[in-house]
Amino acid sequence: MTELRIRAATADDLDIVLAFWKTAAEGTSISDDRDGVERLVARDPDALILAELEGELVGTVIAGFDGWRCHLYRLAVHPERRRGGIGSALLAAAEERFVRLGGRRGDAMVLVRNETAHHAWRAAGYTPEEHWRRWVKQLTD
Repeated sequence: MTELRIRAATADDLDIVLAFWKTAAEGTSISDDRDGVERLVARDPDALILAELEGELVGTVIAGFDGWRCHLYRLAVHPERRRGGIGSALLAAAEERFVRLGGRRGDAMVLVRNETAHHAWRAAGYTPEEHWRRWVKQLTD
């Protein structure tokens, strides 16, 4: 494999990232729009981590740290590039970021129905915590 480049996203990447998620990410989020991703990058410029091969976007992860917890979202690898170490490289970059910031434990949002993702997360050393349940309330229409 050509050398993988891992870097933080910039404002110039956001439309490409949004289009990439339509191909590579499972499910959608209320924040999957230009405004939502712009707010993320403006608030925490290093949170959206990209993986590139020869200038092509092949993977993403959001590594959000709120000063208390380390949250992982949108780990996505292009379907034709999966099982090649891209997801592992993205998670390693996210985990290194968390450690630098003083984080102690990472948690990931993973869809219950996404069995492929379950295997990837387990392989990376993550385990489900069945005694927790996510509670949500939509704040806007």
